[in-house]
Amino acid sequence: MGDTGPCGPCTEIFFDHGEHIWGGPPGSPEEDGDRYIEIWNNVFMQFNRTADGVLHPLPAPSVDTGMGLERISAVLQHVNSNYEIDLFQNLLAASAKAIGCANEGQASLKVVADHIRSCSFLIADGVTPSNEGRGYVLRRIVRRACRHGNKLGAKGSFFYQIVAALVAEMGEAFPELKQQQAHIERVLKTEEEQFAKTLEQGLKILEQDLAGLQGSVIPGDVVFKLYDTYGFPVDLTADIARERELSVDEEGFEREMEAQRERARSASAFGMDYNALVKVDADTRFLGYEGTSGSGKIIALFKAGSAVDSLAEGEEGVVVLDQTPFYAESGGQVGDCGYLESAGVRFDVRDTTKAGGAFLHHGVVVKGGLSVGASVKAEAEAGVRQATALNHSATHLLHAALRQVLGDHVQQKGSLVDSQRLRFDFSHFEAIKPEQIKQLEDIVNAEIRKNSEVQTEETDIETAKAKGAMALFGEKYGDQVRVLSMGGDFCRALRRYPRIANRRHRSVQDHQRRWRGRWRASYRSGHWCSRAGLAQWRRGAAQGSRFPGQGQPRQRAGQALGPD
Repeated sequence: MGDTGPCGPCTEIFFDHGEHIWGGPPGSPEEDGDRYIEIWNNVFMQFNRTADGVLHPLPAPSVDTGMGLERISAVLQHVNSNYEIDLFQNLLAASAKAIGCANEGQASLKVVADHIRSCSFLIADGVTPSNEGRGYVLRRIVRRACRHGNKLGAKGSFFYQIVAALVAEMGEAFPELKQQQAHIERVLKTEEEQFAKTLEQGLKILEQDLAGLQGSVIPGDVVFKLYDTYGFPVDLTADIARERELSVDEEGFEREMEAQRERARSASAFGMDYNALVKVDADTRFLGYEGTSGSGKIIALFKAGSAVDSLAEGEEGVVVLDQTPFYAESGGQVGDCGYLESAGVRFDVRDTTKAGGAFLHHGVVVKGGLSVGASVKAEAEAGVRQATALNHSATHLLHAALRQVLGDHVQQKGSLVDSQRLRFDFSHFEAIKPEQIKQLEDIVNAEIRKNSEVQTEETDIETAKAKGAMALFGEKYGDQVRVLSMGGDFCRALRRYPRIANRRHRSVQDHQRRWRGRWRASYRSGHWCSRAGLAQWRRGAAQGSRFPGQGQPRQRAGQALGPD
């Protein structure tokens, strides 16, 4: 097993497919052949191995067993390869039909048949193609399948057409495939079309570079240029190189990648991050559920990342209280601002963050001085908190609307929420169409106009998820959570902070693709206004009309009218 932990002797079970298949038993020079195939493995777990190599008997021995499902199927169906079982035979036939080639057991055809299964299950599980993490794995598999289809003569998009055959084979055992068939086909078709553009452009550049190549190794900087500038996958460059009996300078490519990472680090380093140096053992009790005012005792002070006993007038630093009404930045929502004060002392809080369980109040002493152990009054800006809370509520409404319009695959990948606006990053496989943006605006604004009461309940996290509550990207939750519900069943979200239902209209002000395959929507508060409507509003405003070309909006107390 591993270097440490549960372990024990093991045994492998092999099946002999017969003398007509080349290969020898394990341990022989011909062991790489296909005659003897391992179909089962058993590990008799009876020891625990510690770091010093000593084996200690386990109190409860067990057997860790595993078998190759497709290999067993091949034995039972009296065939000699996984690709000869009934499931794969049907997928191979469907793949050949979609590509427009003969089904003659070509290796590339087997790649396509195998990859349609893995890609479909990944998408059904909520993965979408991107340039990072699981999404990048999916993208590489899709593009490899497309590449092998092209080698067999495929013209146009073909990969998505095989999904129906997979659903016919496995949809009964895995109903999620049948339920999401249309979504899977759409994702694969979109990715295939995007890759076709990348492939065409990248191949032209690669051919130009190969024409002037000296030797048999494609330089690392060429591979990096194709990857970084044109989005041409490195493994695809390597595949093409092998076909032409060339190799790729992998070390040179890695040097270029590391140089790029270093440039990125340098570009983002505006100076020393003193916050990373702040270490506090104590926790801060949050009073913000009750309001924006409170009092607390100073338990730590920091200046330039170092702990100090006091801060003098004019000095910038960090104040840590034993309890505070200030909300610390988390879940994409910015921290509160405000002030701390006592007799003859005032500390303006510009931001609030967290370090473990401690709340860090960042700011400057504008009057008097602060010292550890002193008591202060803490006052967060109520107006800013209120406006920020409105926008945070809107992120949940927007998330629910996105899933309703685009599909349940939409997941939050990041956000920024302050008192003026909200930004919401989410996963999707193509650009949102104008009519979908309008639909999103209408859905969110309709929920806002309902003025539904915000319901809050405390429950365990599993029950909350079972009810459909959505978690915030990057947020960590304990076993017990609060669940915020807006509009009945329209929107449920896990939360760690009380928010107030939004009373302001929303409109999409920007929608752009991000480098890492995500999409970003920037929203602003105010009367609903599209890009064309915003331009019309500006023209009308110059003529003295507040809402030109539109009916008089419904007035509400505290509602901000206009595009701001």
